[in-house]
Amino acid sequence: MTNKLIILDRDGVINEDSDAYIKSPGEWSPIAGSAEAIARLNRAGYRVVVATNQSGVARGYYDLTTLQAIHQRMAAHLASVGAHLDGIYFCPHGPDDGCDCRKPLPGLIDQIVADYGDVASVPLVGDSLRDLQAGVARGCRPVLVLTGKGLRTQAKGLPPELGTVEIHDSLARFVDHFLKDSE
Repeated sequence: MTNKLIILDRDGVINEDSDAYIKSPGEWSPIAGSAEAIARLNRAGYRVVVATNQSGVARGYYDLTTLQAIHQRMAAHLASVGAHLDGIYFCPHGPDDGCDCRKPLPGLIDQIVADYGDVASVPLVGDSLRDLQAGVARGCRPVLVLTGKGLRTQAKGLPPELGTVEIHDSLARFVDHFLKDSE
């Protein structure tokens, strides 16, 4: 892989997900091992970015200032274990806003391409079908984690148009496998 980049969804991959949305920094809670996994990717020379739908902004559950505070809490937690993100790309729109950045549409991935170059074969790690669809639309390697909504996503079955989807118990288990394979 020429582009040493990893794309992650946020809720359900890095932090615990909530069907009621993560509406404040206090509601942000890391999934065990996720920050350490990102630190291992950083140390191995990978740039790590997040692509996340945040329709809670459009729904009025929180504003952009609060979203920034949530991301600051996440960054502080990551920093506490020597990890960092190289970018956070988010869609603040609701499902009926007609944007091109709300996953499963690939607009967020297009923004990442504009900043980091070709994402063909770059792993996109998510816990929902829409994460994987957005990545596959731009040639990313789909990786499903079973944290967050991952078990539900797996139980519903993955459509054949996704191609081969790697499945791991968590971000930490994906990174174990990925770094072992890239050595």
